[in-house]
Amino acid sequence: MNEQAQQYVEDFMARLIARNPGEPEFHQAVREVAESLAPHIVTSPILQKMKVLERIAEPERVIIFRVPWLNDKGEIEINRGYRIQMNSAIGPYKGGIRFHPSVNLSILKFLAFEQTFKNSLTTLPMGGGKGGSDFNPKGKSDNEVMKFCQSFMTELQRHIGQDTDVPAGDIGVGGREIGFMFGQYKRLRDEFTGTLTGKGRDWGGSPLRPEATGYGTCYFAQEMLATRNDSFKGKTVCISGSGNVAIYATEKAVQLGGRVVALSDSNGYIYDKDGVKLDVVKAIKLQRRARISEYVKEVPGAEYHEGCAGIWGIPCDIALPCATQNEIDGESAAKLAANGCRVVCEGANMPSTPEAIAVYEANGMLYGPAKAANAGGVATSGLEMSQNSLRLSWSFEEVDARLKDIMTNIFHNAYDASKACGAEGNLMVGANVAGFIKVAEAMLAQGVAY
Repeated sequence: MNEQAQQYVEDFMARLIARNPGEPEFHQAVREVAESLAPHIVTSPILQKMKVLERIAEPERVIIFRVPWLNDKGEIEINRGYRIQMNSAIGPYKGGIRFHPSVNLSILKFLAFEQTFKNSLTTLPMGGGKGGSDFNPKGKSDNEVMKFCQSFMTELQRHIGQDTDVPAGDIGVGGREIGFMFGQYKRLRDEFTGTLTGKGRDWGGSPLRPEATGYGTCYFAQEMLATRNDSFKGKTVCISGSGNVAIYATEKAVQLGGRVVALSDSNGYIYDKDGVKLDVVKAIKLQRRARISEYVKEVPGAEYHEGCAGIWGIPCDIALPCATQNEIDGESAAKLAANGCRVVCEGANMPSTPEAIAVYEANGMLYGPAKAANAGGVATSGLEMSQNSLRLSWSFEEVDARLKDIMTNIFHNAYDASKACGAEGNLMVGANVAGFIKVAEAMLAQGVAY
C-alpha cells in the first residue's frame, strides 16, 4: 500500500473510531476492508467525493429494544434485542439473527458490515443486515425458547418484511427458533410471506438450508485447492464448532475425500484419529443438544480436551474454522503452519485475527476469507426467498447444484478481482474489492440518500 492509501486508511479509521468508540470487532472488520479498498479509492475522485465507503460503514438504521419474557418458574427475565439494517443499495436487508450472551452492538455491526459485501458477492439482490439478542438458548426448555422468540418477534415484526428486511438464523438460532419467530410474525401480521428464511422444508423452507454454509465452505475450499492441482482427497481436516456449519462442513469434506479428525464446542474439542463419526455427532448436537464431550463416551479411542484453542495444535492439511469470530490468533495460526496446514477456509464470520491472516500470507497458505467462503448460507437463503416469491420449491439436488455454481462463481470473481488489483491470489483483497464495486455502483446510481 502506498503512502497516500495508507494515510487514507488512518484518517478514515480515526474518524470511524471516534464515532463508534468501544466497538473493537466493528473496527477490525472495517479496517480490513478499508486497507483492501484504499488503493482503489484514492485513485477515484468520485468515490472520495461521494464518500461511498464512509456511507457503507454507517448503518442506515440501528434498532435496539427490550425483550421481556416469562421463564418456566413464572419469573420475568429481560434481554436486549437488536437489528442492524446496514445497507439496502442492492436489495432488502438480509442477514442472520444470533442468540448468544456475547451479542452486543459491536459484534452485530461487524457482522452486518461483512454481510453487505458477502451478499454482494453472491450476485443475488440482497442488502446487508444482522440482528440478535444476548439471550442464551442453552439450558432453556422449548417452552422458554418459544416465549422468548415470541416476545422478540413482537417488536422485530415492526421493522422487517419480505421487501424490507429478511432475517435468517445464526449462532443459537436454528429451525426451532425460526419456527417460533415465524409463527409469531404470521400471527401478528396475518400474512404468510417469505419474511424469514431457514423455515421448515414443508412450510416454505429450502431443502438445503441447514447444510448450505458448511457445504459452500467446502466447495470454496475445493476451488482454492484446484488452483494448485489439488483436492480434499486424502487430506486431514480440522474443523472448529459443532453446530450446523461445522457438521455439514464435515459431511461435505468427507464426501470430497477428506478425513475430519476434530470438532469443538464452547467448552472444548474432540480428537478422533480414525475420523469423526458424524452420525454420533449429529445425535449429540442436533437431537440431544448436548455437549461435544459426550462423543468420547460413545466412541472408544477418541479424546476430549477442555478449552477450544488447542484444536489448532492438531496436525492437519486443511483447517475450517466454523465456530465464532477471532478464534484463531497469531499463535494458533503459527501452530497450524508449523504442523503443515496449507489451507484455511472460513465457515464462521471473521474467525481469524489480523495477526493470524499475516501468518497465512507469510507461509504461502491458501486463505479463504469468510465473506466469500461462507456465503453459501445466505446464497441459499436468497434461493429460499425466490422460491417463496414464486410459490414453488426446488429439490435438494437442484439447490445443491445452484449452491455449487454460486460458490464457484464467488471464488472466480474474487480471484479475478485480486488479479486486476495486482494482488493475484489474495482472496481477501479480491473479495473485498469485488463485493464493494457492486454496492458502490448502486449507491452512486441512487444518489446520496443511499
